[in-house]
Amino acid sequence: QVQLVESGGGLVQAGGSLRLSCAGSGRAFHIDAMGWFRQAPGKEREFVAAISASGTTTYYAESVKGRFTITRDNAKNTVYLQMSSLKSEDTAVYYCSTGSNLRFFAAPMSSNSYDYWGQGTQVTVSS
Repeated sequence: QVQLVESGGGLVQAGGSLRLSCAGSGRAFHIDAMGWFRQAPGKEREFVAAISASGTTTYYAESVKGRFTITRDNAKNTVYLQMSSLKSEDTAVYYCSTGSNLRFFAAPMSSNSYDYWGQGTQVTVSS
């Protein structure tokens, strides 16, 4: 029912910027919270950032706070992750996800709070 498609990944040098997009379809986009997670080879999926349905509440992993910004445009059914000052350790496959605001506010950084996931987009940062 719900489909999420990420885009915007690619190769960038350390210190550079990149903006990821996630387009949703199949339901009323504005009623769901959205999250970004990433997974590097050999590591478990980790939380990056999340945003409430209205866009007024956001959370960030400590490792990206101050460098990444999550936003959403409900009119376009799209959530964005603006990444700046990229580091080699940011290299990973980035996934967007969606879930209810109920679970978002209870545990915004938990993967268990999200029900649907996109296919992911590769971000590679060279140093």
